[in-house]
Amino acid sequence: MYQLTLTIPEETVLALNVKPEQLQGEVLLAAAMKLYELGKLSSGAAANLAGIPKVVFLSQLAKYNISTFKLTEAELIEDLARA
Repeated sequence: MYQLTLTIPEETVLALNVKPEQLQGEVLLAAAMKLYELGKLSSGAAANLAGIPKVVFLSQLAKYNISTFKLTEAELIEDLARA
């Protein structure tokens, strides 16, 4: 396992309106969601990064308006044609 140390300004913590002990979870969840959104991590890998169950991760995506549906329109049409 790798360990990463971040320096986060106090103003950022205040702006996020989280307790300092909740900060690590918030930052990991945000990173996991963005990496998932960019297609760099699967939902399972992103949930693992965030340290939460996959079901909880997927519900958090909805809370932040990040789609769990990754098919393009063309892929969807192709899937429907094969059904």
